[in-house]
Amino acid sequence: MANSNRRGFLTKAPAAAAAVAATATGSAVAAQEVKATTTKPFTKKVHWPGREAPKETPLFSPVVTYGSMVFLSGIGAHFEGDVQAHTTHVLDEMKKNLEAVGSSMEKVLKVNVYLNDLEDYKAMNEVFSGRFGDQPGVRTTIAAAGGIPGDSLVEIDCIAYI
Repeated sequence: MANSNRRGFLTKAPAAAAAVAATATGSAVAAQEVKATTTKPFTKKVHWPGREAPKETPLFSPVVTYGSMVFLSGIGAHFEGDVQAHTTHVLDEMKKNLEAVGSSMEKVLKVNVYLNDLEDYKAMNEVFSGRFGDQPGVRTTIAAAGGIPGDSLVEIDCIAYI
């Protein structure tokens, strides 16, 4: 195992798994099509839903796609309101950003929720519940030490697929 090349294995594994799955269904043509589509190099693409990219180099990108994966930066709510109003706003923005790149809330695999105060956990969950379909992705929720930048009561990021 010391001589194994993990990077090489990881780059070839999706194509191999797809080819095996396609041939298991009895279709050699499908296996070739899957191999042809999965061996193309992925490229990172930055998206600026609803706005143009900034002229200067930004600190971070709001939405990045890589192959069929979607990565959303943390979204906060920067207005007066309670945690439920903030959570509603954040989840609505998340939905809009996911749909702008061809994904959806139902395709979210991982969610990180950052609360300004852990006392808001129950109220946030009341809004959060059901927003990701009947099979939601995995989630981590923490209270951010020192608060969330911009006075938001909640910030949420996620990883999804297209």
